[in-house]
Amino acid sequence: MTAPARPLALVTGSCRRLGAHLAARLGEAGYALALHSSGEATPDAALLARLEAAGAPYHWFAAELSDSAAVDGLVPAVAAHFGRPIDLLVNNASCFRADDAAMPGTGALVRHFAVNAAAPFALAAAVAAQAGPEGACVVNILDQRIVQPPADQLAYAVSKQALAEITRTLAHALAPAVRVNGVAPGLTLPTADYAPDQVARLAEMMPLGRLPEPNDIADAVLFLAGARATTGQLVFVDGGANLVRFERDFVHLGHGDA
Repeated sequence: MTAPARPLALVTGSCRRLGAHLAARLGEAGYALALHSSGEATPDAALLARLEAAGAPYHWFAAELSDSAAVDGLVPAVAAHFGRPIDLLVNNASCFRADDAAMPGTGALVRHFAVNAAAPFALAAAVAAQAGPEGACVVNILDQRIVQPPADQLAYAVSKQALAEITRTLAHALAPAVRVNGVAPGLTLPTADYAPDQVARLAEMMPLGRLPEPNDIADAVLFLAGARATTGQLVFVDGGANLVRFERDFVHLGHGDA
């Protein structure tokens, strides 16, 4: 007997960091993976090792998400390579620029909205257009700050707020063929800008006394991927951070002299 074909997932920004972990978990859960990066980025060796250990077919695609032509070509390229429609789209890729911390100008807003709002919208619409009889699912990766945004990095914050509204709007517009939901993480994989003791202090500042881990985010994505009666919902996986107003981005908080 021939084994049933694996469902197909496209995860944007999946060559490293959180996106790579999400792709690996999906592969381990039975998906074939379309990996993506905006440039010539080689997928992390740990990601490829996990996909190969899980027997998950995968292929890497490059598409600059600020380029509308590249965005328009991504879903058809994935479907053509795998010979089937996409079952799950995870819009994980984000534009986040530290040099846009001040009040943003038009250029900063356009950069962030192109990648963080317009591209996810277009990719979701493309997935809906090629959806098979079983339909499809979209999970948008948001940010806990969409509820109580800090006073800095406003271009990023408002573009993620726009994606939250896109999530709810498309859930209605694309029903019943496509379900659209969102996951809003808190600080999950601190960069080198964070000191270890700072991260520990930040964890203590959360209502749950902890920060999320990549597996926590992946659990939420997998739940929404299989929740066939759920659409238009935002799931916060942030240690409760969305319940608290933080005046600045986390990188500025939790220092010993703060």
